[in-house]
Amino acid sequence: MTNVEQSLLELENITKVFKIGGGLGLMGRRSIKALKDVSFAISGRNPIITTLVGESGSGKSTIAKLVMGLLEPTQGQILYKGRDVRLWLKNDRMTYRREVQMIFQDPYSVYNPFYRVERVLHLVVRNFGLASSSSEARNLVAESMEAMGLRPEDLLGRFPHQLSGGERQRLMLSRIFLMKPSLVVADEPVSMIDVSLRSIFLDNLLDLKKRLEMSCLYITHDLNIAHYVGDEMIVLCEGTIVETGEAESVVGDPLHPYTRLLVSSIPIPDPREKWKTSLGVEDITLKKFEAEQGCVFSNRCPHRMEICIRETPSLISLEADRQAACFLYGKEE
Repeated sequence: MTNVEQSLLELENITKVFKIGGGLGLMGRRSIKALKDVSFAISGRNPIITTLVGESGSGKSTIAKLVMGLLEPTQGQILYKGRDVRLWLKNDRMTYRREVQMIFQDPYSVYNPFYRVERVLHLVVRNFGLASSSSEARNLVAESMEAMGLRPEDLLGRFPHQLSGGERQRLMLSRIFLMKPSLVVADEPVSMIDVSLRSIFLDNLLDLKKRLEMSCLYITHDLNIAHYVGDEMIVLCEGTIVETGEAESVVGDPLHPYTRLLVSSIPIPDPREKWKTSLGVEDITLKKFEAEQGCVFSNRCPHRMEICIRETPSLISLEADRQAACFLYGKEE
C-alpha cells in the first residue's frame, strides 16, 4: 500500500489483547483480542488522509490509542518516522506530542468546564513557547480561530457549555493550526456534531491538510465521510484488515465481501427507499458474529467456502494499490 521506507507512521504486526472479568481473582478472566496482526503504513512523502473504516468494536479506536501511546501493544511495534513510539514518549515526549496530535470523538468531555474555552489554545502557546509576549499570544489565538472560520469576538470568554459541539470541535482544529503537527489522529470527530455542521468541520480539516502539509489517520464507521475526506482507505473487520486501497476505488468497487456489505449499507437519499440499518443477514448477537478460526467474516459471508472456516486469508495484492484478504481471489502459495 505504501513504501515503508518513506513512512511517517507504520504499524508492524500489531496485536492487542485485553484481559477482562474475574473480579479480584483470576477465576473467570478471559482474553479479548481487539487487534490481530495489523500492519499498515502512512506515507511521509506527501500529506495524505488515510481513513480507517469498520463497525463499532472492530478495533479502530484501539489503534488510535496505541498510536498516541495511551495503550501499549501486546505484540508488534508502532513506528513514527522510523522510531518506536515508546522511545519517543520515553526520550522525547514533548516533540512527539507536538508532532502527533489527536482529535477525540466527544467534544463535550475534552474541555474543563471550570475554564473558559480559550484556555485550550493559550496552554498550547505557553507550553510550546509559541509567543514571546501576552499580546503576541492573544494574536496567535485569534488568528488560529479565524483560520477555522470562528469569530473570536463571539467565542472568547465563554465557557464550554455555551458553545455548540461543532464550535468545540473546530476549536480543536484551531489548536491543530497553532501546533502545526505532522500527523493528526482523528477518532470519529464528527459523530457527535449536528449533521448540518459536519461538512464545515471536514472542509476545515481538508484545508489544514493543504495549509500545514499535514497527514491524518481519520477513524470512522461512516463510508460517506471516509470517501469524502480520504485519499487511502483501510477496512477493519473484527480487529483484522480485510481490504486497502485508494478511497475512491474501495468505495466504487469493493473487493472484500465485508466491504461490499458496508457499501451496500450506505443510506440512499430517497425517502421512498427503506434504509437498511443491519449489517448482517439476520439479527444475531455479536458473539455469534465471531469466527473462532479462519476468516473473521466467515460467519456472515455469503460466499463462504470450506477453506474460509479452516484457514485465515492474508492480504494479497490484486490491482494497482489494492489489497484484499479473501480466498475468492485464490489462496497464496
